[in-house]
Amino acid sequence: MSGRVENKDIRNIAIIAHVDHGKTTLVDAMFRQSGLLRQNQVVDERLMDSMDLERERGITIAAKNCSVSWNDVKINIIDTPGHSDFGAEVERALSMADGAILLVDASEGPLPQTRFVLKKTLEAGLKVIVVINKIDRKDAQISQVLNDIYDLFIDLGAGDEQIDFPVLYAIGRDGIAKRALEEETDNIHQLLDTIIDEIPAPTYDPDEPFQMLVSDLGYSDFLGRLAVGRIINGTVSSNKLLVCINEDGEQVPLKVTKLQKYEGMTYRPAESAEAGDIAVLAGIDDVKIGDTICTREQPKALERIKVDEPTISMRFTINTSPFSGQEGRFVQSTKIRERLFKETLMNVAIQMEEDQGSDSFIVKGRGEFQMAILIETMRREGFEFCVGRPHVIYKYKNGKKLEPIERLFVDCEEEFLGVVTEKLAQRKARMTDIIHDESGRARVEFSAPSRSLIGYRDEFLTDTKGTGVMNSYFAGYEEYRGDFTTRKTGSMVADRHGKAVAYALFNLEARGRLFVKPGDPGYEGMIVGECNRDGDLNVNQAKEKKLSNMRAAGKDAAVVLTPVKPITIERAINFIRDDEMVEITPKSIRLKKIILSAMTRRTLKPDSMAGKGQRPM
Repeated sequence: MSGRVENKDIRNIAIIAHVDHGKTTLVDAMFRQSGLLRQNQVVDERLMDSMDLERERGITIAAKNCSVSWNDVKINIIDTPGHSDFGAEVERALSMADGAILLVDASEGPLPQTRFVLKKTLEAGLKVIVVINKIDRKDAQISQVLNDIYDLFIDLGAGDEQIDFPVLYAIGRDGIAKRALEEETDNIHQLLDTIIDEIPAPTYDPDEPFQMLVSDLGYSDFLGRLAVGRIINGTVSSNKLLVCINEDGEQVPLKVTKLQKYEGMTYRPAESAEAGDIAVLAGIDDVKIGDTICTREQPKALERIKVDEPTISMRFTINTSPFSGQEGRFVQSTKIRERLFKETLMNVAIQMEEDQGSDSFIVKGRGEFQMAILIETMRREGFEFCVGRPHVIYKYKNGKKLEPIERLFVDCEEEFLGVVTEKLAQRKARMTDIIHDESGRARVEFSAPSRSLIGYRDEFLTDTKGTGVMNSYFAGYEEYRGDFTTRKTGSMVADRHGKAVAYALFNLEARGRLFVKPGDPGYEGMIVGECNRDGDLNVNQAKEKKLSNMRAAGKDAAVVLTPVKPITIERAINFIRDDEMVEITPKSIRLKKIILSAMTRRTLKPDSMAGKGQRPM
């Protein structure tokens, strides 16, 4: 058996960072200055964020691959999400990389997601290049941020070699990166040089046959399903007869109909691909993320990609409202099942199981935000369905009930610290650290049950007057911390079919917060607002003023209502209780009771309805 050999013509690198620290903008600069784009070529900003949702929200949702060429070396770049709910995307991206660029904002420093992605990178044993970005900000604290980064590496148990990382200073927006602050430069060349010098070249065993670990899946209307992954050993070419070793160890024969490799922002046909490169294979129908593709003569499975288990579940079901089928193209349970199953194939962090009956499915994932993105994506594809309240997934060990725990970081003005701490304490959160800065803000760290954050984020923004920042990531399972109450308000529920009327809504405003505007259609069992008191209130949103004479007709003709804040998917799923659901259509987001009939709800026993009063969590 000979030693491993380096492929010095390739570098595979992942870009990791907290949300909005400039990953995608930095990649744009690398595209331009490597010669991939002409300097005067007009293109959209955030080239790697190809999804509409990514551009709208300003975040990366799915890990994506691209490549640039520098000094005759091909650099494969994997742009990764920064949000912890998409941790599986980070983990599968790291499976293709030999090193990583850690991007940190020069003002904000390392934040919760920085810790999360760096932890995954260090566990994978990858070499890290630190880039302190946005050094031109007026509030930049470069030396302090660098010290915080060192502390973070030490805290995460980095080895001696990992902690001896190179540091560069950048202004990603302007395409500038340099090794020393005092240097004058107008390009990013030093970063590209550092990647080639510091990131190890991929290695392979020349005696081993072809092996590729499937890290991502794609789809082409012309080529069908695409398997994306790094070639661990050997070479591959088109029309090669191979096998796919699945999760059960079964060997499925396959034939590569087309071979492609990444060049720039897309992939191009190639005659062959070698060890260390990231290849795209077409003609493979039955393949999943984590499978091994290898030769038929010497089949040998690689270690599968391991991701953290889901911590939250939601029920997806067909739309049961009276408006069902009016706004969506895909309304049948079979279509919903197919779409959810497709998601499990493309996203290793998502799991699906059929609930009791064929019209309901339990979907498990990392967090509320991940679920909201899935719901919004399906909605834009023309699906119509209902979803229930998110629930955390409990475990049982040695007779004890365990629950998922979040490491929560709160940044807020000191004047709001009292109310934030009090409410989190009521939700069984425990303060673990607090830092006061000179600007009058406080950074507080909590250990909080995942269930305590469901429905709290909007309340937190209200309590901090929109100035607070809250981030968290999954820290593991701990013993159940006991019940607590969450939402202390009820729902205003329509008791009949009809459009909302200004006169009726004006009279309801004193009872709470409205979700509908005049003219919005409604039905019995639809939630039209939040009630100030505990318990539900049946209301007539379609009630019109009785007119007796001309004077009455003119009086109060111009009713002025408080503007209604639009319902978003995140707000909706955080608001509902266990006896409520969110109706999702391509055009509308509505809240409703699971049992629509007011009479039926009234006759049920209080303990048989989760939403009658308040259910402990």
